[in-house]
Amino acid sequence: MDKTSLIIYLKSQGFPEKIISAFKKIHRENFIPKELKSQAYEDNALPIGHDVTISQPYTIAVMLNLLELKTGQKILEIGSGSGYVVALLEEITKGKVYGVEIIKELADKSKKKLKNHKNIKIINASGKLGLPKFAPYDRILISASANEIPYHLAGQFVVINI
Repeated sequence: MDKTSLIIYLKSQGFPEKIISAFKKIHRENFIPKELKSQAYEDNALPIGHDVTISQPYTIAVMLNLLELKTGQKILEIGSGSGYVVALLEEITKGKVYGVEIIKELADKSKKKLKNHKNIKIINASGKLGLPKFAPYDRILISASANEIPYHLAGQFVVINI
């Protein structure tokens, strides 16, 4: 599948234009190993090293859609891996996006790839406790595995009194 085919597929699944537009602009092949570039737009998870994968595009689109993203939001992604989803989040919201990645090599690679994205900050750390230093966040996306639901992260959300 090429990028155009993937975009057509995602459109056929009814995703909003802001998500489709981000997938058009952010090139997945920049976030995967060179030897997998020919598979960049397949709707599959792909290995990025350290027994970690970049999620399949459809799964990413579902997650982004469920976040109900709006312009200017501040987002935290825990388990930011290659940085691909962080880049999509920034493209959609135009807001500040923080990525926490525990694997130093992946964090360093994504920092390098995203160095020209001034609204993105990648931190090499465990995301187990979130990232309270930059809280509160409008949305938190957990892309890492967890043994239990991290309810403690709720304290890092923006609280709106109605």
